[in-house]
Amino acid sequence: MSRLRAEHLYKVFGRRPKAAVAALEGGTSRDELRSQGTTAAVIDASFSVEAGQIFVVMGLSGSGKSTLLRMLNGLLEPTAGQVLYDGQDLTQLSPRELRKVRSQKISMVFQHFALFPHRSVLENAAYGLEVQGLPRAAREKRAMEALEMAGLAGWEKSWPDELSGGMQQRVGLARALATDADLLLMDESFSALDPLIRRDMQDQLLELQKRLKKTIVFITHDLNEAMRLGDQIAMMRDGQIVQTGNAQDILVTPANEYVASFTQDVDRSRVLTAGAIMAEPASVRTAAADGGAPRTAREVLAAAPATVMADTPIIELFAPCSTSSEPVAVVDEAGELIGVVPAARLLAVLGDPTRSTEPRAVPPGPELRKGSETSETSPANPANTVNTASPANKSSKTNTASTASTASTASTANTAAIGKGAGDPAGAANDGTAEGKVTAGA
Repeated sequence: MSRLRAEHLYKVFGRRPKAAVAALEGGTSRDELRSQGTTAAVIDASFSVEAGQIFVVMGLSGSGKSTLLRMLNGLLEPTAGQVLYDGQDLTQLSPRELRKVRSQKISMVFQHFALFPHRSVLENAAYGLEVQGLPRAAREKRAMEALEMAGLAGWEKSWPDELSGGMQQRVGLARALATDADLLLMDESFSALDPLIRRDMQDQLLELQKRLKKTIVFITHDLNEAMRLGDQIAMMRDGQIVQTGNAQDILVTPANEYVASFTQDVDRSRVLTAGAIMAEPASVRTAAADGGAPRTAREVLAAAPATVMADTPIIELFAPCSTSSEPVAVVDEAGELIGVVPAARLLAVLGDPTRSTEPRAVPPGPELRKGSETSETSPANPANTVNTASPANKSSKTNTASTASTASTASTANTAAIGKGAGDPAGAANDGTAEGKVTAGA
């Protein structure tokens, strides 16, 4: 069961909001309602957030994202719809019950810090615990721990006006962490910060998330921030969610022109991963200098200029791909081969934004396990292969680049082609020039 679920949420400001919801369900546009003096801020928003996820709501100013966030913790009452947290419908709680949920289970970090100027850093961080009624000694101990997590150890006696903007936002984050709430709502929490400080705060949030595994709903208007932080991203426009998916879904398969316009300037090399563009290991063939003998998974790993995990951004693959004609090996947590990324595939995906990265590779069967000594011959269909040149040199390396290949070997790599088969997301045509082909099956 999802930790947080929103079902058909509407928020209408103005006259006769319930009638406006019925009109929207009947097909009346947002603009028509506005002409009648009614504003539909959120229209039929539905999504779910799993425990431990960072769910990012992305949209321009006026798209309804902050209004949506405030309905999740009851700061705004939905005109229609449900908000379910651990199966409990928050829209049906009394004001007293809702305050209890907010003080114990849901914390919020605001865009403009919202610190009390007459309270010290420690007192600000402990405020949520004070609302809960904890004794002073207990709340100050927990607040100190939260400040340390937020990187503010030693600043507990300072006043808010003595801190930089980034440090003030860290106090707001520490205040949210001190209550140990499972759900963290962040409303454009980093947007008021300078770019360098903003990135530092993003890094710190990701580092904290590795340790704490909070469920986070994060609001932003910055797509790069959304793609960097979000496990899932909801794109909003004019009060409606127009697409939900992970960063690669949004980037590679935008739902409409509006979403595509956001993604056109995104650095794809920092968003797409090795796992998204890799070829399945059974489809790897090379023009072999050894007479075309089948190659084991162990041999593929030994020849690879580097081995990477599936979640490695492809920007990290350029260096190893530039020094060898062999493809980079993609491995799982056990070190077993699950795919390869040839230089040709890497360039094709970056060179043509319309190319799909589907389908993703599936884990290999027993015949592809690392170290297996048996071999499987290459499939007959050359369209399902990636052709690269066999190197003169082979050396086993893990997460390191091999020594540079000769110029002739490197030039051969540039002729590598990408087939249109099931394991080939890039979809380029096979040039058919390879001879004596071998498979990576073992």
